[in-house]
Order: sequence, then structure tokens, then C-alpha cells
Amino acid sequence: MDEIDIKDFLKYLKKYALVGIILAVVATTGTAIYDVNIKTKLYKSSTTIVLTQDANKENAATTTLNDINLNQKLIATYSEIVKSKLILQKTIDELELDTDAEKLAKQITVTAVEDTEIIRITVNDADNEKSAKIANSIAENFAATVHDKFGLNNATILDVAEVSESPSNNTTLRDCAIAAFIAIFGVIAIAFIIYYFDDSIKNSEELEAETKLPIAGKVLKSDVKLKQGQSEILVEDYPKSAVSENIKSLRTNLQFAAVDKEFKTILVTSSIPSEGKSFVSSNLAASFAQAGKKVLVVDCDLRKGRLHKIFGLPNTLGLSLLLTDDIAHYKKYVQKTKIKNLSIIAHGAFPPNPSELLGSQKNKDLIETLKKNFDLVIFDGAPCNSVTDSVIMATLSDQVLIVARDGFTPRAALESTRNALDKIKAPIAGLVLNAVNKSSTKYYSYYGEK
Repeated sequence: MDEIDIKDFLKYLKKYALVGIILAVVATTGTAIYDVNIKTKLYKSSTTIVLTQDANKENAATTTLNDINLNQKLIATYSEIVKSKLILQKTIDELELDTDAEKLAKQITVTAVEDTEIIRITVNDADNEKSAKIANSIAENFAATVHDKFGLNNATILDVAEVSESPSNNTTLRDCAIAAFIAIFGVIAIAFIIYYFDDSIKNSEELEAETKLPIAGKVLKSDVKLKQGQSEILVEDYPKSAVSENIKSLRTNLQFAAVDKEFKTILVTSSIPSEGKSFVSSNLAASFAQAGKKVLVVDCDLRKGRLHKIFGLPNTLGLSLLLTDDIAHYKKYVQKTKIKNLSIIAHGAFPPNPSELLGSQKNKDLIETLKKNFDLVIFDGAPCNSVTDSVIMATLSDQVLIVARDGFTPRAALESTRNALDKIKAPIAGLVLNAVNKSSTKYYSYYGEK
């Protein structure tokens, strides 16, 4: 993918909206539960010490130290002394703390107040009273140690640490906001990566230019929820549905495209399985039958055909057996459907040599016979990228329709199908884009289900 269409990506992103919302809710709820019930509450207490100039000017060393004390570098030195093992151990012994100097040091933060000679000692602890006691003890021990070790009286406690009533790490709202942000933008990032590397058809408006195939029709994703075993012939059972209107438009487009040349046979194929070619071919056949034509739809997918299941008919006698029989007996293989003017030939038993059967002279003779006895014959072929069956059938058909599924068919697979059909100069009538989301097309009309 060379370019990213922002509008197209935003449409694509809609399918991940629910996932993003669910993850955001889960992340926010989980964070809130953790912060309130699991996270250890810490209480912060602080005391401040001011470093003043010692009044003893007679001692040269002291004078030098007090001069340096006016320099902020001495504050850094004192800050390290505060956290020294000497000071902390005195506090541990004094308060009888169940810890060691190394662990206690991790609870202490020493900072210098900018542009002053003041240092702030802050202690975090799960016990608010202990936090204040530790801070005050450290400050007192520091001042005493500076006096005893260095002979200086320049460390004075300015503010005594007080007991804090509220936890210092009560950041539930902030943490929940961060969790929601990470969840939402994480989903967006993942969706973008999938979108960027996904080669499937997503922007139907640009598909014709990209594939150099005319768009014969678009079939919206059905709003009709079919139960298991229920007929998929929506043009018959739900004639006012949007899908039925799409199929009728496809029928009209094919008739206009062949206005100067009558067509008797149509091959419906696809690039890969599960694109909906059998659904399109069966509904298109029913639509032509409704228009008064005597139609026969033949299941030429001798590997995984399912046309008989769509019409709810047996598969005992089918095309594979017919091609080993005398084609003059074809009528016993033709089954009438519940739709007026529409009949089918099922695929029959799966043969070991489907390509040879379809490419045989007997199959060519059978097609000529069927053309004489029906106004229109529609072949439901196998996917082109899997086998050569439909390429063979394309040479025997007046028109070829390629079914691609919106958001599913890889562009590379569609390109391969087009190239294979172009090599034999197949009469490609166009591309049928199936299962199109309403949000990704300019077609928004809706006619109701029934």
C-alpha cells in the first residue's frame, strides 16, 4: 500500500470501535479496582532544614566551610549526608524500625529549594504517623551529626513534619485516564498496522481503477438473519430487501452491457473460497427467472459445490455423473426449484478428474444442448486461484462475472484471477463486489425485509 487514505482508514476503524470501547472500560475498571483495593497507600511527610552561616568566625576551617555553605554545592553534600547509613541507622534504632538503612533510603527524597540554602526531607511510608516520625528523626539526627562531626551549628530545623491525613499516591483518576488512553490508542495503532498490511479490498469506490475491471454490481451485506437450513434465495423470500434490489440492478447491468449481443451463458466465479459466488449465482438466476426467462443454474464446482444445499434439493444426480452418461438424458439430471422458470443441475459426486470432465468435448456438447433448451444458463464455477476449472468454463461462456468480497478478498488474488482470465481472453462482464458494508458505500437506500 503506497498511500494511506485517512477517510478510508476512519471507515475501516469503525469495525474496531466496539473493541476499543470494551478495552477502555476493562482497563479503566481494572485500574480503579487496583488503585482502590490493592495498591499500597503511601503517606508523605516533609520537614525542611535551613543551612545558616555559623557565627564562629575565628575558626578558619569553619569560616571556609560556611563560605562554601553559601554555595549550592554544599547543599548537595549535605543531601547525601542526610541519606547516609550513619544518619539512617540512628533513626532506625531510635524508632525501633523493622527495616535496614538501604531499604529506608529508598523511602526518602532529599531536595534543595531553588535559590535558597534550604533542603527538604520527604519520607513516604504506608503508616502516616510513622512517616512523620521518620522525617523528624532524620532531621534531628542530621543536625546533631553535623554539629558533632564537623563542629558546625549551621543546620536548623525550619519546619517540623506533620502527620498527613490523605495518601500521597491517590492517583486513581489520573491512572484511569492513562489506562483508557493506552487502551484506545493501542486499538487504533493495532488497527492501523492491520489496515496498512491488509491487502484485502476495502475501498470499493477505487476498486475499478485499481483492478482495471468494470464494476458490474455491488451487493450489500444482508440485514436478513438466516436460520440454519433456511433458503438463501433472498430475491424470492425477501424481494424488497436491499440485497434483492442489488441483485436486480446487477441483472439490469448485464442486460445493458450485452444490448448488441444476446448472451445465453454466464459463468460466476471468484478468486478464493467464501466470497459468496454461489449466493450471487443462485440469486442472480432467480432474478432472471422472475423476469420471465427460462433459467438453468449448473453447479460446476465439482470439488466443493453447494448449490443443491442453497435450493434444498438432493445431490444424487449431478453434473459429474451426467458427463459420464449420454447427454441426451440430461433432463433426468435437471431439478425444478420452487421458483417458477428456474431449474438446477447439482454437482453430483466429487470426481477425481473435474478439470478433465469440464474440458471434455462432452461438456462442450452438453452446453450447446442446454443453450438450445433454456433462455439462460448460469454456471456456478470453482474459485480461479485454486484450480483451473473456471478458466476452462470461461472459454465456454458468453459472460464471466468475478465475485469479490468486500474487506476479505486480497487484491493480489483478484489480480491473479484477472490475469488468468485475460490470458484466455475471457469475456469478463465485470466484478461483483459482495457483502459490502453500508458504511463503506454511497448506497444507503433501504427497502425493508419483506
